[in-house]
Amino acid sequence: MPAPSGEPAAAPASAVAPTLAELMDFVRGAARDEALIASLPLDPEERTWIRLDGPGGSEAWLIGWPPGTGTGWHDHADSFGAFTTAAGALTEHSLAVRLPTDGWRTLELRDGVDRTRELATGQGRAFGQNHVHEVLNESGTSHAVSVHAYYPPLPRIRRFSRTGPVLRLEQTERPEDWQ
Repeated sequence: MPAPSGEPAAAPASAVAPTLAELMDFVRGAARDEALIASLPLDPEERTWIRLDGPGGSEAWLIGWPPGTGTGWHDHADSFGAFTTAAGALTEHSLAVRLPTDGWRTLELRDGVDRTRELATGQGRAFGQNHVHEVLNESGTSHAVSVHAYYPPLPRIRRFSRTGPVLRLEQTERPEDWQ
């Protein structure tokens, strides 16, 4: 099973990129690892996380979600990935549209692009590059825990605000901002 790590795992030069199916298998397996899940310290107010060694040089995280917390709208740039709820339940709101990668600050979204998924314990999903979403623990009383994996390791995260159909790019974060 994955071992916690404080530093990004360097992929061997000959490593083959993991597939979406392999990332999904990894997050599902890690989510079933009771000792790993129990090793995550849970904070009553803020998300907590442990970096994991993912398959094929991927970046992986075990994340604890206090009641009422979420990520806000964001993407994972050129990385594809997968995540699974290990405990509790999470809600994912996503956009079924590919956004331009650069050169814009504000976009008006057309009708019909919003998607919502309820992800109970053991449920997850895989996603492609430039996937825009927000993940929430909408419970008022219970923590949730999830496992996430991305390949290639996250080069950046773009954060967005949303008012109705208007999506606005607010900031771009680099790995040094969250490690």
